[in-house]
Amino acid sequence: VQLQASGGGLVQPGGSLRLSCAFSGFTLDYHSIGWFRQAPGKEREGVSIISRPDGRTRYDDSVEGRFTISRDNTKNLVHLQMNELKPEDTAIYYCAARKGRLVVSAQLDARQYEYWGQGTQVTVSS
Repeated sequence: VQLQASGGGLVQPGGSLRLSCAFSGFTLDYHSIGWFRQAPGKEREGVSIISRPDGRTRYDDSVEGRFTISRDNTKNLVHLQMNELKPEDTAIYYCAARKGRLVVSAQLDARQYEYWGQGTQVTVSS
């Protein structure tokens, strides 16, 4: 199982970025996949996930309405479109996956995910 995140960078407040996660060794038919982030001095937190088996998406309240997670079935990619970025969105962003479903209350819990890619830095600053 491999996951690789890309697309991070420096953007001004109010700007947009699109992160991509290329994955291999599993299918989204049986695995949940999502994006997590970790800011300096803070715990890793869930941002958005696509759950299995229903394919529903879920967002942390802090990004609801600004971020959109999507999948590209033909290319084994999962994207995170981030709009209206704020300085507090600055963090290292990771994609992660796990086999099977989770109860809703655990879906954004980073401790529940077993496969991780390396992170990509997102910095929102003027």
